[in-house]
Amino acid sequence: MRFKNLKPTSLDIAHRAQVSQATVSRALRDSPLVRPETRARIRQIAEELHYRTDHSAAGLRTRRSRTLALLLFEESPDQARINPFFLNMLGHITRAAARRGFDLLLSFQQQSDDWHTDYEVCNRADGLILLGYGDYTLSADRLRHLAKSGAHFVIWGPVIEELPGNYLGCDNAHGARLATRHLLGLGRRRIAFIGTAGEQFPEFRDRYGASCEALREAGILPDPRLQADAQSDPAEGHAAALRLLRAEVPFDAIVAASDMIAIGAIRALQEEGLRVPQDVSVVGFDDIVTAGFYSPPLTTVRQDTALAGERIVENLVRLIEGDEVRSTQITPTLVVRGSCGAAG
Repeated sequence: MRFKNLKPTSLDIAHRAQVSQATVSRALRDSPLVRPETRARIRQIAEELHYRTDHSAAGLRTRRSRTLALLLFEESPDQARINPFFLNMLGHITRAAARRGFDLLLSFQQQSDDWHTDYEVCNRADGLILLGYGDYTLSADRLRHLAKSGAHFVIWGPVIEELPGNYLGCDNAHGARLATRHLLGLGRRRIAFIGTAGEQFPEFRDRYGASCEALREAGILPDPRLQADAQSDPAEGHAAALRLLRAEVPFDAIVAASDMIAIGAIRALQEEGLRVPQDVSVVGFDDIVTAGFYSPPLTTVRQDTALAGERIVENLVRLIEGDEVRSTQITPTLVVRGSCGAAG
């Protein structure tokens, strides 16, 4: 006696939708190769048939793990905190991966570790997301090794022409111009920049360079004495702001390379008896969750972490499927809050 298999298959969906079985498979993975209206029709039919993808079987057929590995880099071995910006992005990446039927493996890494060898020689993950870089010069050889091994990986950060990989990042120069032009519009003329702007930190470097360009456009010669190094940490922002004050070079505004730096800088200004924004206006960069709840609420350049998480996963899945993907940038916006005010 033969029993009829009542469990719907992708072939049943393909027959009803009048498309190929391969198209059904791509549509259920949210592949951009399938037109949005076709994806919607296929998903509706799958729901009507109560179809569920067997990811384990699919993995056996394709020799894929249906797992993406997110490597989050720490600045030091004893660092227990995650930058709030990356924590927010992590949530969006996780959701975007789940929508496409992928698990997300989160791994903390040190730049000094040989992290690349753990993923290029075994099937732990189908692709890598590299998030939270500090000094890019420490990772150059490892990125080249990954590319040579044929690994699929996406990097959140600025495009580095001499390094391999697919990059997705913020238009840092545009964001810094928005911040600086806003301060200029408020009548601020002595605008300091806090953030390490060397070659090894290209995101901060691009923000500083664009801020200087905006000053020149306004006929103001940037003063190199008003740039203070700091990485993305409130303590470093605090220390950098104090160094600027001790140097006794007058300034009436600060563009901080991150919100974390800005928060520390505001605390230093307040401790020294300066009012924000009456005496010094401050603009951050990132728009972390707490930015609007600080005192005063922080004016900042907002990076769209929801869109970033979606694009990171989409690009990586396309790379895994053998599609060509271009490195792109996401345009930030300026969120004006209480830490900015007109010059007195």
